Amino acid sequence: MRHSQPELPYQHGTAARPAVLLVNLGTPEAPTRAAVRTYLREFLSDPRVVEIPRAIWLPILYLFILTTRPKHSAARYEQVWTSEGSPLKVHTERQTLLLQGYLGERMRVPIAVDYAMRYGAPSIAQKIEALTAQGCDRILLVPLYPQYSASTTATAIDAAFAALSRLRNQPEIRTLRHFHDDPGYITALEKSVREHWQKRGRGEVLVASFHGVPRRTLDLGDPYHCECQKTARLLREALGLGPDELRVTFQSRFGRAEWLKPYTSEVLTDLGKQGLTRVDVICPGFVADCLETLEEIAIEAKELFLRAGGREFHYIACMNELHEWIAALTDLVERNLHGWTAVPSAESLEQSRLRALAAGAPA
Repeated sequence: MRHSQPELPYQHGTAARPAVLLVNLGTPEAPTRAAVRTYLREFLSDPRVVEIPRAIWLPILYLFILTTRPKHSAARYEQVWTSEGSPLKVHTERQTLLLQGYLGERMRVPIAVDYAMRYGAPSIAQKIEALTAQGCDRILLVPLYPQYSASTTATAIDAAFAALSRLRNQPEIRTLRHFHDDPGYITALEKSVREHWQKRGRGEVLVASFHGVPRRTLDLGDPYHCECQKTARLLREALGLGPDELRVTFQSRFGRAEWLKPYTSEVLTDLGKQGLTRVDVICPGFVADCLETLEEIAIEAKELFLRAGGREFHYIACMNELHEWIAALTDLVERNLHGWTAVPSAESLEQSRLRALAAGAPA
């Protein structure tokens, strides 16, 4: 049975209270087969993620994928799990706390800041209910996906509005669509690359590996591919690199359908066969390190490159808690909170309350 937070009764003469809800993809609760199966069941059941007719897909999911894939995926999660838990959850929690602090330095009114996961816990519905129970009546939803895709940003927004459908007194909602070309985000990416180069030297080629999606999504009008390309172009210009010095690739293929190309695995294999002395890889589509960066790139992709003849592989960590990234995120949030942070006077609030009481509102 689902237990909901009690809704607060509306009180006249109360100042509006804004909140920010960061949303990331999600993670299993533990690197175990059972926990991974629960996570994959929710994730792969989302029709935004797998756009195959349910009558065809669900038997495949339950009879084949969920009986075989959790064991393999759990072993992969175990390689990157930390003493604090899932890297994605750890970094998202830290980003939330830092954003709260950065906003506190700038805003005249207190802003509640929290995070949720699209799949797994804490869920978007749980956090929206918790924020409204605290009296927050204006919520800015911030999906932490720089490039918009229906399978990431859109499904997070879907989940938020599904949660709102269960509330009587709904909060006002704003959503952040994307920030793939935001100057602060590009500056933070540039900073992460330059810091890595200053400490460990520089490779011959920088590979920008984005999470892949089926090619069909591009044909149907999803802007994700174009936004990845723009991010890469802006990063290339910020770093002063030539066209051949930064390569755009796509990782995390699943199934037999064609996905966005070129594939990261194939590009790294080709670069290794060419005998490159060193390649550097960054994942601009992820704002926090996770399975797809720490295991798929830093471990699996590295092995591919070295086996193919490459000599040195460097993974450049996600922005995580980098100051420039948190500052850029704060700027994004502040711009999107515009008009929500005015401070009403105590006198005007009291007058509003008295007028409501005179009109028959409950005391």
